[in-house]
Amino acid sequence: MPQTITRLNPSTLPDPSEMGYSQISIVEPGRMAYVSGQVASRQGDEALPEDLAAQSRLAAANARAALDALGATPADVAMLRCYVVGLTSETLEQVFPPVLEMLDGARPSVTGIGVETLAADTLKVELELIVRLPD
Repeated sequence: MPQTITRLNPSTLPDPSEMGYSQISIVEPGRMAYVSGQVASRQGDEALPEDLAAQSRLAAANARAALDALGATPADVAMLRCYVVGLTSETLEQVFPPVLEMLDGARPSVTGIGVETLAADTLKVELELIVRLPD
């Protein structure tokens, strides 16, 4: 299968490879999917975890479920936006390990965005994906 997303880290920009993402993702023509923000929600009435790392794990699992529903893999993710309430370097240390695990080494372009609040006061992290669908 031909490569549909090319990752670039030009020498003129910092190399974020060790942190698990790329500066640039070039997407070959094809069908695209825009995955709405995935949060730490569960089907049914299960309680939402309060811990940031636990919410990140659940949001990452929901993002992976969305990829599965599309017949896609983390390698097909062109862009991931991670919205975090009260973003700091300390909160990133809690949020990103589950996200990087979900990405399974794919290294898409990633943006971390600090926000005051999300759709519900109890939510602390939300993941939004842009995916190039496999042929």
